[in-house]
Amino acid sequence: MTDLRIAPVDGDAMLQDWRYVHNAIIPTTALSLDEVRERVRRNRLAVAYLGDVLVGCSTVRPPTNDASVATVIARVLPAHRRQGFGGELFAQGLAQARKLGADLVETVVLASNVDGLRFAHAHGFVEVDRYLLPGVSVPFIDLRLA
Repeated sequence: MTDLRIAPVDGDAMLQDWRYVHNAIIPTTALSLDEVRERVRRNRLAVAYLGDVLVGCSTVRPPTNDASVATVIARVLPAHRRQGFGGELFAQGLAQARKLGADLVETVVLASNVDGLRFAHAHGFVEVDRYLLPGVSVPFIDLRLA
């Protein structure tokens, strides 16, 4: 077991940390601090630290009223990958999604994130869709937990 600490985003410093990880891993759709503030109102955002070192972040998009599908996204900075941190972030996010009533769990990965795709497949996800956002040349891949 690691000394990884995963905490819900609370306050501007943690919003900035979450934003840093998101933007480092998804540079094609970098978010402003105001956009992250909006996301924290509708999603469950968390950051992961090893001691005082920022390691990663996660997002849980709760199920909507018309569907019992939640989205769980775990992001780990490249220097901290392959140490089990993504698995811990994912396990916590999955448990949270189930608590929120999710029957189905999806994730989304930028197609250029080879490590993220490998992680998703290793954790039982299968591809269900690929799409491009306006003005973005790298597709996103939606995957569903089989």
